[in-house]
Amino acid sequence: MGYKCSPSKNEDVMNNANYSVNYVSWGGCAYSVRFFSKTPPDLRGAGCPLPCTPMVCVVLCSILAEWCLLSRGWDSSLGSQEAGTPSRGSHLRAPLTRSFPKHLTNTSQPAGAVPGGREVTTVTWCSSRCAPHPAGAFLIPYTLMAVFGGVPLFYMELALGQFHRTGAIPIWKRICPIFKGIGFAICIIGLYVSFYYNTIIAWALYYFYSSFSGTLPWASCDNPWNTPDCTNYFGKSNVTWTNFSRSPAEEFYTRKVLEIQKSGGLYDIGGIRWQLLLCLFLIFTIVYFSLWKGVKTSGKVVWVTATLPYIVLLILLIRGATLPGAWRGVVFYLRPDWGKLLSTAVWVDAAAQIFFSLGPGFGVLLALASYNHFHNNCYRDALVTSAVNCLTSFLSGFVIFTVLGYMAEMRDVEVEDVARDKGPSLLFITYPEAIANMVGSTFFAIIFFLMMITLGLDSTFGGLEAVITAVMDEYPQVLAGRRELFVLGLITVCFLGSLSTLTYGGAYVVKLLEEFGAGCSILAVVLLETIAVSWFYGIQRFSHDVKAMLGFTPGLFWKLCWVAISPALLAFIVISSLLDQPPLTFFDYQYPEWSISVGFLIGASSFICIPLYMVYKLVWTPGSLKQRLAVCIRPEKTTRAPQAEGVGMAPVL
Repeated sequence: MGYKCSPSKNEDVMNNANYSVNYVSWGGCAYSVRFFSKTPPDLRGAGCPLPCTPMVCVVLCSILAEWCLLSRGWDSSLGSQEAGTPSRGSHLRAPLTRSFPKHLTNTSQPAGAVPGGREVTTVTWCSSRCAPHPAGAFLIPYTLMAVFGGVPLFYMELALGQFHRTGAIPIWKRICPIFKGIGFAICIIGLYVSFYYNTIIAWALYYFYSSFSGTLPWASCDNPWNTPDCTNYFGKSNVTWTNFSRSPAEEFYTRKVLEIQKSGGLYDIGGIRWQLLLCLFLIFTIVYFSLWKGVKTSGKVVWVTATLPYIVLLILLIRGATLPGAWRGVVFYLRPDWGKLLSTAVWVDAAAQIFFSLGPGFGVLLALASYNHFHNNCYRDALVTSAVNCLTSFLSGFVIFTVLGYMAEMRDVEVEDVARDKGPSLLFITYPEAIANMVGSTFFAIIFFLMMITLGLDSTFGGLEAVITAVMDEYPQVLAGRRELFVLGLITVCFLGSLSTLTYGGAYVVKLLEEFGAGCSILAVVLLETIAVSWFYGIQRFSHDVKAMLGFTPGLFWKLCWVAISPALLAFIVISSLLDQPPLTFFDYQYPEWSISVGFLIGASSFICIPLYMVYKLVWTPGSLKQRLAVCIRPEKTTRAPQAEGVGMAPVL
């Protein structure tokens, strides 16, 4: 396989060359992603053949796409601006893929028009959620959720944001005013995510700092924080592993990083770990100075956060494939286990993987797509990004499971015994433990935790940008020209809200917020968002808007997904997850019943904004009840975006 950058023959915009990044695959198949730039470099003759394997081709293509965009200073979240149209990108970071949240986000988060950080976030957080499920069976619900849920809703949010050109709160005036509470719910969920997600980045920063040593501190049991239960079985054949045994990596995480032994649980979370406080302060400082001026500052940061994770992913993939026992992890990863399909947890994890990697419901897609060129091909963006995202998610599983196979080989146990760990246990215990016993452990530890930090920052950028855009668009008279102060206030709120996660029992709080702050509630918000757009705004009206932007109407498949299939899948997942709540545990700690009630209150506190705003809207709208309902569900034409003024309002049905 090889790749090359070449100029396209078609020129759609005067003075704006249309360039393609062509990926030529085995068997002569090829696909290309087209980009626009006002000042592209001359790429003629820049053919650069590079041999690679199927497992790394998507990673290499993604790196190339990011490089081609960044080297031209192109902002994929902005697209090309229409002549005479003021840019909405003056305070937006680039590119559109930054949601990590992770994505990333991630994470966080963000997703968008070209491959980026959120797909790679699956190497860490999302892959850890899916580690207990062999991919042979997991791929079935994962694919179904992607095809009938994730991708259609990704496409829908890109189209909504691009057409109406505003954030997650005021956009509902232009869709269905009575559902404006969805925008407030999205912002509250974004705050909850920032309360715990940045603490996880702070943990990674602490590990990153600790990695700068000749011998990694979690490689042996000869440290002051170790207990008599510490057992290092690597390279030793006469070591007996019992139920009370603890690895050096586990004790470093629990007794050194968290110092969780000083907490009695949620009843007594203890004082604040000042080392973690400093790490979190540094993280939020980076976030603030990356967002306060928007693309002016974050456009420089994205050079690192967009490309470095792919490079590290490739290095870890190659290293993992050369480890003894790696094949055991690959076999476990690809082995079908059809009985797993009967487990609700598999379907819920598949939905979580899709929605947290693609990002619908977090407001990131709405916010970032609102800066796109009005006629940007968001349909192509949705398909290309989702495809690369899912392929990278699948390939990133090899990074995780080759190491799990290596761990199983060293422990002389089955891979499923190692793969039971998920979440922080996999990221901060299992994987670091494997790294500590590799040749060149310091190097691999540094790049691994550096990747986690950059991925986390990427998702945080996108998640907070969604909140910033939504609030500033909702209150332009108050916040216009005061972005720096508003971002400072928002970062301060997020920092103060994270203090409880920095205590000795902070890991218990992180687990609680992760489980309830953005779990079922975000899926319920996406469900109502889909219903509001498809049933109340009207699928015909929405299709009319898409045709005004792209020149063609969405096909029958997309309409069926938006109207029926996606809402049905989301309703099934929400109801199943509510009815089948497994006991909440963290290591050996069993969460008390009152904490579960608190968790449900946290989840409900965001979702409750939707019915509360409905009541508020109906009460304050004049007229009879029938007249009020008619006004509350009818889009306010006076609030439409300037580019949409010439587009007629299609009927609902």
